This record gives sequence, C-alpha cells and structure tokens, in this order.
Amino acid sequence: MLHFDLLTLFPDFFGSFLSESLIGKSIEKELLQVELNNFREYGIGSHRKVDDEPYGGGPGMLLRVEPIAEALETRVGYHRQLGRKVRKILLTPQGSPFDQKKAREWSQCGEVLLMVCGRYEGFDERVRELVDEEVSGGDYVCLGGEVIAMLIIESVSRLVPGVLGNPDSSETESFAVGTLEYPQYTRPRMYKGMEVPEELLSGNHGRIEAWRKNRALERTRQRRPDLITRNIE
Repeated sequence: MLHFDLLTLFPDFFGSFLSESLIGKSIEKELLQVELNNFREYGIGSHRKVDDEPYGGGPGMLLRVEPIAEALETRVGYHRQLGRKVRKILLTPQGSPFDQKKAREWSQCGEVLLMVCGRYEGFDERVRELVDEEVSGGDYVCLGGEVIAMLIIESVSRLVPGVLGNPDSSETESFAVGTLEYPQYTRPRMYKGMEVPEELLSGNHGRIEAWRKNRALERTRQRRPDLITRNIE
C-alpha cells in the first residue's frame, strides 16, 4: 500500500480531493492511505502559535521550528513502532523540482511519505535540518504546500498497480518515456474542417505506432526540447 502522511495547518483542504474520483476509490480499495495531521496541535502556548517574525526584519511571518520538529518526531515515532520506514519531505519552492522520475521512485520506495506543507513566508531555516528531502512543484510559488502535496499524491498514486483502470495508461502518457504524449482523437471524424489523421483510421497497427512515435517526438521538440536534451545526457 502506498502511504502518505501530511503535516499541514489546513487538513480540511484535502476533504473533497481524498473522497472523489480515482484517489477516493483507491483509498476505499486500500491501495492508498493518506493521513492528515495538523501541526498546530504542537504549537506554542495556549494559542498554539506556529509562526513568528523573522530575525533581521522582512515581510510576513515564518513557521517556527519547534512545532514542526515535534510533529515530525511524533509521526516518525508512530510509524516506526509499526515497523514502517519513513521518508521526511519538505515542500518548498527552494527544493528540487518534482518530476516523473521522482514520482516513479517514490511509488516504489516502500516508505511512508511524510510531507510537510508550508505556509506564510516559509520555514525557519533549521526545519531543513530535520528532513530527508526538499521538493518543489516547479518554478513558481503557491500560497502553501497543500496544492503541491495533492499534485504529488496524484502523480505517485497513479503509478501504483490497480489505481488506473487501464494499466497501460501510465506507460504511454507524457514524460513516462521521456517525451510528451502523442496527439489523440475521438469521434467525430470531422469537426469544422478539422479531420482525424488518416493514419489513425488505417487499422494498420505498425503504421499507427510509427505515427504516434513521430508526433510525440515532433511535439516534444517544439514544446519541451529540454526533455530531449536531458535524455541524451
């Protein structure tokens, strides 16, 4: 079973996401488990404070190290008592970009993926000393790590056998083989002068496969030439 454990200030954010579509069905079938933990429970004082002003000044508030450290220690201890290995992951714009290679690695690692979702202006730098990896969703900044956590859950989960209705889907889509996915069409055959390519209607599987491979390479060269360069390297 693929197992996620999320530390977040907004656990309710995930309600619909975890109950709908293939993610919800996978949880019901026990292919996937997602635990939500509010690290405000480990906040300081009667008001459960989790943030404070940065030393040296600057805009916004930083997440303090103590609540996150205690939350991590508690969750890691809980999982280890049950014989589980844990990978501690900090979701931050400063981390390594999450990609398909990372998704595949995590889908097969056999560890609980314990992800810390940030908010406000980020983390006290000492939080970084408490985790195994720092990961970002890409070269942009969100209001918090929850959206990135959902992106990661979807991307990793769909590689688990049984999650997708068609097991071949994850092997043919964009990035799975180092290129973008080939163009696809369905009915109608003609729409306002735009016609389905003749190769796809030929019934010749070799011809169809060659067309798809060529179109995938062409699209990748046009839109993401960096993928081709990366694969060559």
